[in-house]
Amino acid sequence: MASPTPTTSRRRWGSTIAGVLILCVMLFPLYWMLNTALQPDSGLLQVDPVPGSLDLSGFSKAFSDQGSHLLTSLAVSLGAVVICLAISAPAAYGLARFGLRGSRTIVFGTLITQMVPGIVIANALYNTYVDLGLVNSYFGLMLADASLGIPFSIVLMRSFMVSIPGEVIEAAQMDGAGPVRTFVRVVLPMSRNSLITSGLFAFLFSWSDFMFALTLNTTDDVKPVTLGIYQYIGAHVGDWGSVMAASVLSAVPAAILLVLAQKYIAAGITGGSVK
Repeated sequence: MASPTPTTSRRRWGSTIAGVLILCVMLFPLYWMLNTALQPDSGLLQVDPVPGSLDLSGFSKAFSDQGSHLLTSLAVSLGAVVICLAISAPAAYGLARFGLRGSRTIVFGTLITQMVPGIVIANALYNTYVDLGLVNSYFGLMLADASLGIPFSIVLMRSFMVSIPGEVIEAAQMDGAGPVRTFVRVVLPMSRNSLITSGLFAFLFSWSDFMFALTLNTTDDVKPVTLGIYQYIGAHVGDWGSVMAASVLSAVPAAILLVLAQKYIAAGITGGSVK
């Protein structure tokens, strides 16, 4: 195997340095958020570039104020994931395998729905939610947040299910499996990567939702952490240390999920590109 030439080595080093610089720029807001959280007694413009000591009082205050809101966000996000996958997986399978007339148009229309501004959907949902009694309810917010991930999940899982060999499905049917059993026992296990990827993105969409949480809740009965931080800033606009600490705490679950599921994400996104 030929050794790399000096020009190739310089290009690799240049690409590495450029990648590190880009990564530093992207991670700097996260560092500054953590840095500010560790200096709760400093004003927003008086924060030192490097904290002199680890002051965790901001985290303690943020956890006491926002702990229940974090649990609310977790419950709503997990419920939204279940609803999203329960709707999008059968829809994706139907579009991929049943030869529906106009399926491409349906997929295109699904993508178009993501271009509608969230405030328009939230205002339209509010009137419907009032009639159905879903305002200020966990299920109502789960249902609304699930709608954020359903279009993406349908498109992603359909592209993956199209690549499943038809012989596998035919073999299951020849063994006596009906359409539902084939879907549950064969298609879903083979689509594990796309299911995990879709579920993760649905969780992230719901976890970071602010518009539905603000519009569809008029009391403090159901208050996700995004809404909690928003009202927290309004009440304590000078306590930026606690605000940033709450933001760090809210970012931890999403970061953990991304780290744990990164290999499934890569496989789920690229799995349907090659048949």
